[in-house]
Amino acid sequence: MKRLFLAAVVAAAVLVPASSASAALTGEYARFSTCALSNPNVDLCLSAESSGGSFTVGKKTVPLVNEVKLKGGLEFLSPGGLLGPIGYVAPTDGVVISKSPQAVPGGLLGITAPAWWPKFLRDLFNQTINDGFTGVTATVELAGPTSAVKVSLVNYLSQSGAVFSVPVKVKLSNPFLGSNCYIGSNSNPVNLSLISGTTAPPPPNSPISGSTGEGGNFEEKILFFKKNKLVDNSFASPGANGCGGLFSFLIDPFVESIVGVPSAAGTNTAILEGATYLGIGDALRPML
Repeated sequence: MKRLFLAAVVAAAVLVPASSASAALTGEYARFSTCALSNPNVDLCLSAESSGGSFTVGKKTVPLVNEVKLKGGLEFLSPGGLLGPIGYVAPTDGVVISKSPQAVPGGLLGITAPAWWPKFLRDLFNQTINDGFTGVTATVELAGPTSAVKVSLVNYLSQSGAVFSVPVKVKLSNPFLGSNCYIGSNSNPVNLSLISGTTAPPPPNSPISGSTGEGGNFEEKILFFKKNKLVDNSFASPGANGCGGLFSFLIDPFVESIVGVPSAAGTNTAILEGATYLGIGDALRPML
């Protein structure tokens, strides 16, 4: 069954139906508006959209509530097409990962409502903490050049190996922490290797499984995989840097004690749930 599905995907990727001209990409196609379609080498446009899951680093688990998108173009580097090596092409606006702040439960002081409280009271208390002066948001950002982003559609479909290899850093935002407080940096990032299969992490983490989701196509111009799940629980996390501005030598250790970083490989987890869309480049260009 998996081989038949793979064959169908390959066939769809090379199918270029006739299209009428229009002013811009709209509707379902608008998600590819920053794809570098003016580059003739771009074979596919990528929009990986995660609207659920969580990100655990050290002692902190942050639920993914606000959608995070990874966008760009994909270039086939061999006659094998998507079955061969793939090059990543940055989006035209330079935003590889959308900046989507997520509330850190408990905020700066790590205070959350007791689990035995009624849900409505827990929600009210936690929201008050998150919205107050001690509230903190975490935003995942690309760390380093776009050339560091690696994509493998074969690994996605075969559920073997990394689908997205992305170096990231996590910005922590709070009035007390200043404007440049990060977990990780461009020179010392969190290296994510997200897979659609089952992980083999070092202890103490146990294996977790991803999923390719439900495949299909839209008007034979967009391939999609909905209800997918990409996971990684094998990465290490560096410590904090830049927190508190001039007083970072005091505030960085404080943040590290709350978050629980640096944390070794096998103690952190990323789970991204959502959908992946692939627009066929030669089918989209006539629509511009």
